[in-house]
Amino acid sequence: MKTMENEKLLAEFPPVSTAEWQAAIARDLKGVDPEKRLTWRTDEGMAVRPFYRSEDLKNLAWVDVVPGEFPYRRSARVSGDWRIREEIDAADAETANRMVQAAVAAGAECIAFLGTPVENAEQLDKLLANLDAIPVHFARADERLIRMLMERQSLKPRADEISTGCDALASLGFAAAVIAPARSGFVPFTIHGETFADAGATAVEEIGFALAAGVGFLACLAERGAEIDHAAAALEFSFAIGSNYFSEIAKLRAFRMEWARVVQSFGGSRQAAKARIAARTSQWNKTVYDPHVNILRATTEAMAAALGGADAVTVAPFDACAKAPDEASRRLARNTQLLLKHEAWLGRVADAGGGSYALETITDFLAHEGWKAMQEIEARGGFLKAQAEGTIAQALERSLKAREQAVATRKRVLVGTNQFANPSERALDRIDEQRMKADLRGARMYEELRLRTERHAAAGGKTPQILLAEIGDARMRAARSNFAANFFCCAGFEIATRRFKKAEEIAAADADAIVLCSADAEYAALAAELLPKLETLGRATPVIVAGNPESAEELRAAGIADFVHLRSQPVEFLTKWQEKLLV
Repeated sequence: MKTMENEKLLAEFPPVSTAEWQAAIARDLKGVDPEKRLTWRTDEGMAVRPFYRSEDLKNLAWVDVVPGEFPYRRSARVSGDWRIREEIDAADAETANRMVQAAVAAGAECIAFLGTPVENAEQLDKLLANLDAIPVHFARADERLIRMLMERQSLKPRADEISTGCDALASLGFAAAVIAPARSGFVPFTIHGETFADAGATAVEEIGFALAAGVGFLACLAERGAEIDHAAAALEFSFAIGSNYFSEIAKLRAFRMEWARVVQSFGGSRQAAKARIAARTSQWNKTVYDPHVNILRATTEAMAAALGGADAVTVAPFDACAKAPDEASRRLARNTQLLLKHEAWLGRVADAGGGSYALETITDFLAHEGWKAMQEIEARGGFLKAQAEGTIAQALERSLKAREQAVATRKRVLVGTNQFANPSERALDRIDEQRMKADLRGARMYEELRLRTERHAAAGGKTPQILLAEIGDARMRAARSNFAANFFCCAGFEIATRRFKKAEEIAAADADAIVLCSADAEYAALAAELLPKLETLGRATPVIVAGNPESAEELRAAGIADFVHLRSQPVEFLTKWQEKLLV
């Protein structure tokens, strides 16, 4: 309700039109095209503008629905709360149960069992002892375990639900046989959207492929006489949450809305149209080097999952990509969510970002494009046919190649790995190399570079020392030295930065390679002085120029070995220099 006081306050801030904002931006940019300077495109092809206005929401569907209302754009729940899901991986049922008890006591609200073997009902009883009041998820369940769980449910009903990660499309005949007799609270199948994401899918592809897989499941079960409500209730959708914060929030909102449309189109009820979503922090962007940065990555990813309305969220331990997590790293992962829920209060409000002009616009784009991607698969004969023909794999391969290229060229930054690496860090003695190579990760190409250098040193070789020789132009020498240090650190080389006044001082310095850091105009004279002095001293030290001067061909002819600059392909360049320096 307006009062005289706030009316007076608002009068001091007259409305500003979009045209006025655009005019102000044009003035500040002084003739530079705002589209080129301020608009950027996501992997999905969306042009993200520098600002959004209320008029951007005028033509968007379902923006005004409240949380808990069909089609669940703004959450399938009226509460913003979610379940903190923790993964347990133990060699036997008793050990796993002890780990679960400790995790629950420390704040876990849902448990996902990974590789713990369950061969019979006795082992299952040991595994689930005293866990009737907490949801459990069997990530790697097969048909035999599902039947065991159903039998146990009939004999010993649980207070809370059981779900499994069994692939919904692996055996549709089995699925049809299972869902009819399944008790309420048992969710036997999963559509694995995270496998698409971790294989390279964009957010649009992850939504579209998951929708198409869900459509295939419902259609096949309907042909076998299953009720749509029962089929929809038998599904959980799992998604990987990456670092593109607002897109990841919007991804869950968009998928939930489009899945509701799918279920409705099959004749399902609005209650059955509520997508059950489990989210897990992405494995693709996690790094072995500078691993504590993974904690920061996982924090923003967990926030995105919570704000996007996920029902259960798993934060992977920060060191899980390098070795088996210990109690400390599991606790850090758990506490990340506890802080977000109980100190940051993210669970207090459902869809806290609802109404945000930018977020609603991104949600609408992802929903529209994801639906279109699903329709394209349906036009090809459905998900199973597209999968069998390799259509899905080909799309993922294209997206993965683009993503890996962005990492390789450092357009997509992984702090501590392909940018701002710590040259003194060593990882060889703290990693399980088999585990490190188990999953697709963007950092692996750079990690292999670093590990090659480390293995060379561990075998008695020398870690190459790169001398960054700053000389001449004060501004350019510092800028190029900083660039070169950041570049060569990515291969684990030792970096020494020194400032020189004369070329003979550089020639006398000990190094395995010299990088001249100066202005383009000064390189010809420097090379003419330095290279003969190195020859006089009997040194075969290769000299690299930081930059890409017009005189590059002349400098090569004079004896300059290479050039490092923004257009250099880091992995190829550094691999070549490892070989030249006998790594």
